[in-house]
Amino acid sequence: MDMHSPTEILQTVRKDQVLLVRLNNPKARNALSEEMIELITSVLEETAQSKDIRAVILAASGPAFCAGHDLKGLTSHRQDDDQGHNYFSYLLTLCSDMMQRIVELPQPVIAAVEGIASAAGCQLVASCDLAVASHSSRFCTPGVNIGVFCSTPMVALSRNLSRKHAMEMLTLGEMFSAEDAHRFGLINRVVPDGQAEAEALNLAQIIADKSHVALKIGKKAFYEQLEKPQREAYRYVVEVMAENMMHQHAEEGINAFIEKRSPCWDK
Repeated sequence: MDMHSPTEILQTVRKDQVLLVRLNNPKARNALSEEMIELITSVLEETAQSKDIRAVILAASGPAFCAGHDLKGLTSHRQDDDQGHNYFSYLLTLCSDMMQRIVELPQPVIAAVEGIASAAGCQLVASCDLAVASHSSRFCTPGVNIGVFCSTPMVALSRNLSRKHAMEMLTLGEMFSAEDAHRFGLINRVVPDGQAEAEALNLAQIIADKSHVALKIGKKAFYEQLEKPQREAYRYVVEVMAENMMHQHAEEGINAFIEKRSPCWDK
């Protein structure tokens, strides 16, 4: 994939085995419009089939990472015969499916946050496997301030943060600092302003050097076991790990460790 025209609202560029996906609609604060959601979904679908991409970075242009849903676009549908209910359900489902595709993508996904991640933008960060944010980045789920509880962002937040921290964000609707987000468990690292994408790329390149087979197996198993009771989770991952041990990558990796050399993964 090559970098698209800078006039397009979503850009992609390959950096060796890493795919950088950049939201590029700064005038709209990179809002998750219907078009933006469809474009991200399309890129994720294509990436899931790639044998060459080992990691994905989600970044953004401009002062905001993502301001959430396009509220003006949503409000325009209040003129529909059903006052917008069907469209609201359609768009929220479309967005939720896109978030779930990030979780189900075989490759790890890293958010590189500069600026504000609000509402569904915060959900986007929480849906990624890892997240790096600049020092001046801010995070919020402010729906409660305008009479709309951030119920869809709540799904991703409640699966990444402790219950108390998730409810703090959801019920206060306040802006939280990058340090708070790190303390809450929403992001992995805080870096100087302007360095989030570079740090995300550093992490992605480290990941790209690992066994893509092990990462694919492990990412899927991680999210599967989270939803199971502990005893059932252990039964599940025992089978997953036993099957993983049978793969060529496991044999090569273990032999390389014993022989004190770097493993050579197949393509």
